Amino acid sequence: MLSLSFLFWVTVVSALVSFWWQSDKVKSLALGYVYRYCQDQKLQLLDQTMVLKGVWPVRDTNGSLSLRRRYNFEFTSTGAARSKGTVELIGSKLQTLQLEAHILPDEENTLH
Repeated sequence: MLSLSFLFWVTVVSALVSFWWQSDKVKSLALGYVYRYCQDQKLQLLDQTMVLKGVWPVRDTNGSLSLRRRYNFEFTSTGAARSKGTVELIGSKLQTLQLEAHILPDEENTLH
């Protein structure tokens, strides 16, 4: 027969794996939002990486409890200078995408 402590630890490990898997999916969504935005603005997303800066429980527009995740990333408009940006999601929905002040790319001198 299974002990209560074994069931407890299986539940904890399952919850952690589930949270990690869901967080990885949300991070991929955030990366997609940022990548498409950078392409539209003629910017280059650097390193294709994003760093998680925070997770907070919040109420979404429907009043349901969701997680707000904030990621930082770096981009360039000139190919030389790095600038920082922030993307914030509530659940899997884009909330904000902010970029530091940067030099606007020339139309004829795009990075791609």
